[in-house]
Amino acid sequence: MHESPEVLKILAAELIDRVKVHGATEADVMVAEGDSLSVQVRLAAVDRLSKAREKSLGIRVFFGKRSASASTSDFSESSLKQLVTDTCALAKAVAEDETSGLPEQAAMATDVPDLDLYDPTTMPVEEAIDVAQRAERAALDVDPRVTNSEGAECDSAYGAVVLANTHGFLGYHRSSRFSLSVAPVVEGPDDQGMQRDYWYTVSRKRHELEGPESIGRIAAERTLRRLGARKVGTQRVPVIFDPETAGSVLGHLASAVSGYSLYKGASFLLGQLGKPIASQHVNVEDNGCLPGKLGSRPFDGEGLPTRKTMILEQGVLANYLLDTYSGRKLGMTSTGNASRSIGDNPTVSPSNLFFHPGEESPDEIIQSVTQGLYVTELIGFGVNVVTGDYSRGASGFWIENGELAYPVEEVTISGNLKQMFQDIESIGNDLVFRGKLASPTIRIREMMVGGH
Repeated sequence: MHESPEVLKILAAELIDRVKVHGATEADVMVAEGDSLSVQVRLAAVDRLSKAREKSLGIRVFFGKRSASASTSDFSESSLKQLVTDTCALAKAVAEDETSGLPEQAAMATDVPDLDLYDPTTMPVEEAIDVAQRAERAALDVDPRVTNSEGAECDSAYGAVVLANTHGFLGYHRSSRFSLSVAPVVEGPDDQGMQRDYWYTVSRKRHELEGPESIGRIAAERTLRRLGARKVGTQRVPVIFDPETAGSVLGHLASAVSGYSLYKGASFLLGQLGKPIASQHVNVEDNGCLPGKLGSRPFDGEGLPTRKTMILEQGVLANYLLDTYSGRKLGMTSTGNASRSIGDNPTVSPSNLFFHPGEESPDEIIQSVTQGLYVTELIGFGVNVVTGDYSRGASGFWIENGELAYPVEEVTISGNLKQMFQDIESIGNDLVFRGKLASPTIRIREMMVGGH
């Protein structure tokens, strides 16, 4: 049975009082609980089913500039007493860190806005199985060449978090998440081999999930179009990233503007604040306050209000993403992007990070290319955030005279992230939020495509 918000708040406040008795100068406590259900079916049979209910608690204590963190999932009185004693003893024993400490009291969130992140609708196991089976069946029914499946998965999760600290902050919020995905396998004639692809839907709200039949059909169509994939010769050409793969480019930007990468000198954007690093029409926003979005929350992992932060403004690097610790290291203030797991120190994470959409449709962007590559999948991790060097395996479609001519696989695309951002020529109007990172279609002026 779920604890009431008041029970969790009282527990967090009591622990704050206990660490003060031990002489801690500052402390915070995070309590989290959640339920999750995950069902995977393959060829109509239930392949995997897991249900979990978790409750855990983490404390972070400071004795001056010394600190330690610990966590437990045992909420018994003896366990909590031992947790407080052990964590305080550990904190006293570690070396001082002049940068450590809670955020300034004046910076704490003073209200907790309702961002519409929670749907109380339950998803029974039978319903999750049925939804997954329908999605897979719809994929298999599209075409006789859809002969197999890597499965369909339907998941739901509900969570609640309480954060309290010695500044008097006490915040609570709930969230939910529902998702459905399917990965069909297509077998073509002998010379075309086998292909797999997938499609998915994810939302905070159960009723906002796309229908299983639609997800199955799109997954099958995405897989079928890959049949007969070829390699291409090595050449420099325009490259278009579809929204899914363009999101990964945003992920590399997020790493490069993270305060931790910057103060360690491990970012190709070091010293670039206030300078143009991308085309003038490129705007990238991080916004933790967007109602209903998957990266939204009313306060961050330190109790600071989440907010809108422009990362790129008309191509200029306007802000980094910071928590309190990395901000202090850089002589700056937090951007409300602290993220943490129970029992861990905060780190930096984007909330909802996205390219502002442009005016052109994806079709118009493809039509603007005489010869080039349209990327629908990226493979491997050949990205160096320190230098910006970029090299990844890719598959997608070759563009001839403004049309997708044939599928392409086993190619490598390479360049440098600095140049790639400067070379963003077009941004599509097809922005859809399917996660914390969201992008429309983007066209990059030129990259090296390596084939046979």
